[in-house]
Amino acid sequence: MPEFANRNPRDPAFWDERFAQGFTPWDRGGVPEQLRAFIAAATPMTTLIPGCGMGYELAAFCDAGWDATAIDFAPVAVATAKAAVGQWAGRVIEADFFAWTPPAPLDLIYERAFLCAMPRALWPQVVARWAALLAPGALLAGYFFFDGAAKGPPFGMDRATLDGLLSPYFACVDDVAVPDSIPVFENKERWMMWRRR
Repeated sequence: MPEFANRNPRDPAFWDERFAQGFTPWDRGGVPEQLRAFIAAATPMTTLIPGCGMGYELAAFCDAGWDATAIDFAPVAVATAKAAVGQWAGRVIEADFFAWTPPAPLDLIYERAFLCAMPRALWPQVVARWAALLAPGALLAGYFFFDGAAKGPPFGMDRATLDGLLSPYFACVDDVAVPDSIPVFENKERWMMWRRR
C-alpha cells in the first residue's frame, strides 16, 4: 500500500496522489458488461460522466456515436484520462461537478463510483445536482455501491438510504445484479436506472 499525504477525498490532491502513484483499485481496466449492453441497445444520448477516472466509458460512448463528456476535478486524473481515450481527449474536462454547466441539455448521467467516492455528508448535494442537470424523463444510470463499512472511499450505503436520496427526484426503472464486478465492488453493487420525475 503506497503512503499518501492527503486523506480528504473532497480535495483534488487526494485523487491526484492516487492516480500519480498508480493506486486505483476502483479501476476495472475496461468497460463493464451492462454498460456495453446499454450503449448497444439505446438510442445515443447527450451524456455526462462525472468523476471519469481513466475514461474507458467515455471512449465506449463516443465510439458508439454518443455525445458524451467526462469531467473530473483532479488534474492528474484528467491528464490520465486524456492520455487513455485517444481521439476523444477533447471531451475530458477538468471541472467541478457542482459548478460545471453542460453546453447542451443532458439526456443521461452515467454513475460509476462517483457517489461512493464522495463523503456521505455530500450525498444530498450530489443528488440535488444530478436532479438539476437532468430534465424530466432524462436518465441517471450506472452502478450503485451498497456497503455498511464506516470508512471509505468507497463510501457505501443501504438501499433504503439510496431510495431516500433519489426518490424525491427519480423513479427506479431498472435494478439488477452485476455479474462482472471487480474485487472492491464484488457482491456490493447493482446496475440501476433512474428516470427523472
